[in-house]
Amino acid sequence: MPVRIVGMIGVSPPQSDTSLVIIEGAITPDFIADFARAHEAAGYDMALVGYSSSSAEGFLVALHAAQRTERLSFLIAHRPGFVSPTLFARKVATFDHLTGGRVALHIITGKTDAEQEGDGDFTPKDERYRRAREYLHLVKRTWTTQEPFDFAGDFYRVRGASSDVHPLQQPHPTIMFGGASEGALEMGAAECDVFAIYAEPRATTAERIAAFRARAAAHGRTVGFNMSVRPIIAPTEGEAWDKAQRILAGMGGKLGWARQESEGVRAPVDNAGRRQFAFAQEKDIHDERLWMGITRATGALGNTSCLVGTPEQVADAILAYYRLGIGSFLMRGFDPVADTTEFGRELIPRIKAGAAAIDAETA
Repeated sequence: MPVRIVGMIGVSPPQSDTSLVIIEGAITPDFIADFARAHEAAGYDMALVGYSSSSAEGFLVALHAAQRTERLSFLIAHRPGFVSPTLFARKVATFDHLTGGRVALHIITGKTDAEQEGDGDFTPKDERYRRAREYLHLVKRTWTTQEPFDFAGDFYRVRGASSDVHPLQQPHPTIMFGGASEGALEMGAAECDVFAIYAEPRATTAERIAAFRARAAAHGRTVGFNMSVRPIIAPTEGEAWDKAQRILAGMGGKLGWARQESEGVRAPVDNAGRRQFAFAQEKDIHDERLWMGITRATGALGNTSCLVGTPEQVADAILAYYRLGIGSFLMRGFDPVADTTEFGRELIPRIKAGAAAIDAETA
């Protein structure tokens, strides 16, 4: 498949030009539509719609954006446990038809217990991963089974389950997941299609790809990989590093994830964050331009790994990950709307052309 470029849409205009997280805040319908159209115009293939225990409901946000775009797909974050899996299967299949096959799913189980409890779920995280695995198994069975069926597991039980609607995309919409714990990796290897990771040094990225491919193969499955990264680009490398320092200086106030900030400590809250934070403590810059300064300053709050340089340099760095086996890239900046447009002008054409050249060489 061609390289896939993923962005992220928020629900209200950013409050500053150094936004870290954009999934919370009051909803502004016109902004959602404009932001989605900006992604489409920039050449993005897909846009993530995030999830928190206080944010606007993602499926409705994505449907609103889909009605105002023509080509852009939507990667909707979803937490198993609040909706029955058979109902969720019908919900996704319905969305898939209404948008002409423009939906994918990103499965998450909650960054922290405290954040999950905001939606009334007090299940321990390890158990949430086991529940999610069973949930996805039942979702996919609902998508593919034509006759009513029964199911009894540790978390769900149905009798005579069936669905009149099946996904437009076959065999089903892409299911992505992230995480670094044993529970997350085993769930993903058994049931998901794409492993989403944060940008980290190329050597350890290659190790993660090989290890997860082997884990998925043990389940008789092949998988893809997505990498989340924050490009910081400028006409010269020196200007790009100056820009990076200005962005870092703007990270002193509220960062946009209320529950983590309410705890008063900027420290990693999940295994994926702790992994990123360890790289940041090791050194600020890896592999020439993988910059971890914001990761260290924010306690690895979400996607904070940056690639810093000219558009050509950053595109080459991204293509180095493509050569390792990363097939899609979630790229967003710290000035969300302006960076979306700039990446569409300066980065996305270079990445897509470079990936096509790599594919031709391989063929």
